Amino acid sequence: MHFEIVDESRYDEVLNYLRNHFHDEPLNVAVGLFKKGQTCQLLENYDMDTMRDGYSIIAIDPDTNKIAGAMLNAISSLGDPELELERMKCIDDIEFHRLMGLLLRHNSDAQLFRKYNVEKIFELRILSVDSDYRGRGLGQELVKRSEELAREHGFTVLKVDATSFFTQKILEKFGFETVKTVVYHDYRDADGKYIYNTPPPHDTYKIMTKVLSNEPVHV
Repeated sequence: MHFEIVDESRYDEVLNYLRNHFHDEPLNVAVGLFKKGQTCQLLENYDMDTMRDGYSIIAIDPDTNKIAGAMLNAISSLGDPELELERMKCIDDIEFHRLMGLLLRHNSDAQLFRKYNVEKIFELRILSVDSDYRGRGLGQELVKRSEELAREHGFTVLKVDATSFFTQKILEKFGFETVKTVVYHDYRDADGKYIYNTPPPHDTYKIMTKVLSNEPVHV
């Protein structure tokens, strides 16, 4: 498998990949943000902003030259969660509000910048592996390479909004710790119906972090 940093020449290819392979992310399934092959412009704007930071990684199958997996990484700065929450007030899309609003509110409450006394955090935002390549450790390799990239650029704190049970298990292998746990079924609408009716085993969303030491990356 070949790995490379995403540059501008790959942006459209990565977006198309995510349309077809990120639709089954549990929180997206729960709110119905988009289905396989569809475009959610608000989410793709978010993806583009993430890729422009220059830290995203893709895995390329050398036999087909197609994307087998992707990890979109970005830099979160002090005050960003609160700023993004303010910007959300101008967005009417209820599904996008339910998804991003949940993440932003709990990130704001977690106060990670104050907790770790930093102004910038390396954020592993979107992890996706093509279903044809799952079960081969590709997700772990993308996490490992993302951590190495963060170290190379002098970041001391990693953070993930781990919305999937499987992502949480991968991160635990790399020594990530849970800062906050959110139970999806704690949220109900006025009629008592679940707002986030995620499929099992995806019962929780966790904010997970890792403080980087000088030790090499291990699984």
